Amino acid sequence: MVVSGQDIHVVAGVITAIGPTSAQSLTGDVDAAGLMAMPGFINSHTHAAMTLLRGAVEDVAVESWFNDHIWPIEVNVTADDVQLGTELACAEMIQAGVTSFADHYFHADRAAAAVINSGLRANLGMTFFSSQGPAGLETSASFAADWNDAAGGRITTSLAPHATYTCDDADLSSAAEAARTLGVRVHLHAAETVEQTESSLAARGITPIQVLADTGVLDAGVLIAHGCGIVPDDLALLAPFADRIGVAHCPKTYMKLATNPLTPIDELRSAGIAVGLGTDGPASCNSIDLFENMRLTALAQKFIHRDATRLGVSQALAMAGPESARAIGSSAGRLAVGAPADIILVDLSGLHCQPLHNPLAALVYSARASDVQTTIVDGIPLMVDRELLTVDAAELSARVAARAPQLLDHDPTQSIQTYAP
Repeated sequence: MVVSGQDIHVVAGVITAIGPTSAQSLTGDVDAAGLMAMPGFINSHTHAAMTLLRGAVEDVAVESWFNDHIWPIEVNVTADDVQLGTELACAEMIQAGVTSFADHYFHADRAAAAVINSGLRANLGMTFFSSQGPAGLETSASFAADWNDAAGGRITTSLAPHATYTCDDADLSSAAEAARTLGVRVHLHAAETVEQTESSLAARGITPIQVLADTGVLDAGVLIAHGCGIVPDDLALLAPFADRIGVAHCPKTYMKLATNPLTPIDELRSAGIAVGLGTDGPASCNSIDLFENMRLTALAQKFIHRDATRLGVSQALAMAGPESARAIGSSAGRLAVGAPADIILVDLSGLHCQPLHNPLAALVYSARASDVQTTIVDGIPLMVDRELLTVDAAELSARVAARAPQLLDHDPTQSIQTYAP
C-alpha cells in the first residue's frame, strides 16, 4: 500500500507514529518531500568481506570457482582484510538502501567492528569447518555468546558451521545445542545445489535437510543459505519448524555460476517457510544490490514457470524486507509503529521511472540502487542526499586499492577447504 503526505516520527530508534504531514517541523527532521519512504532492505545472506575478491574469478564452473580460485585465495585473507572488506560492503549497502544483513564469514569480531562504525544492523556468524578441529566450533560459539545484542542491539549473532558437507554431524549437533543455549539460530549452507542433495543421498541415503533434522539444527532454528537442492520430501521435515527456519535466495549467484534449479520459493512458502532475499558474497554476486536481486527473482520465477502471474511486485518487495526479516529472525523490515526505525528514502522522479503509474512496480522493475537518497538505521541517518555520513569514501577506496591486489598473489596448492559435494 502506498500512502502519500505522511510524517514518520521516531523516538529512541523506534517508529512512534505515522500520520498526515504537519506544518510543524521537529528538530532533527530529515526532509523526505517528494521521496518514497519504505523499510530498509534486508540482505538475508552474504559474505561481506568478500568485496575484496570482487571480479577476481569469473566465467568458471562452481567446482573450479571454489577449488581452483576462491578457497586458495582465501588463505591470504587476514583479520584486517575482513574488517576492511566489511567496511567496503557496509558503505555499498548503505548506498543501496540495505539497512541490515546476515553475514557468514571468518574473523567475525572484525566484521562486527566494521558494522559498529558503519551504523548498520547485522546478524553475524563466525564461519567454521570441522577440519579446524574443536577450535572451530568453540570460536564460533564464543563469538555468538560475546557479541549477541552488541552495539545497542544492532548486532545479533548465529552459530555458523559452513555447510553440511564441510562439517560433520557431531559439530552440527554441537552447534545446534550451543544455539539453543544462547537463544540464537544456526546459519549455514545446506542443499545449495541439487548435485549436493544427490551426492548426500548416494553417500548417506539422506538429504542435507534430513541431516539438519537428525542433528537438531532444524529444531534449534536455522537460516539455510540457498536451498536450491531442497526436494519435495524435505518439505515435510521443514514444515514443523517453520516458526524458526528461513531460507535465503540469492539468484544472481545461481545464474552466474549456472547452478540449476533455483530455490523452490513457492513450495517453501506453502510450507510456511520464510524465503528471504540475499546477495551471497560479492566474489560471486559482484554487487551487494538487493534491487538487482529482487528484479532477477521476480523475472526468473515468471520465466522458469512460464507464468507471468508468479511473484508479483508486492511479493518481490516483501522478500527484500519483511520476509528477509522473518528468515533471519529479526523484527525489522516494517514501516509501522513499534518497528525499528530502519528507513530508506527513494527518489522515483528519474526518467527511468516515469511515468509513475505504479510506484511498487517502479521499485521492482525500474529503480536502481542509486535512487536511494537517504538511509536511516535505528533512527540515525547514515546517508542523506547520497552523502555517506559514517564512512569516508575516498579514504576507504584508497585502502582497498592498496590491499586488494595483494590477495590475488596466492599459492594454488594451498586451500582453506575442498569443495566436493
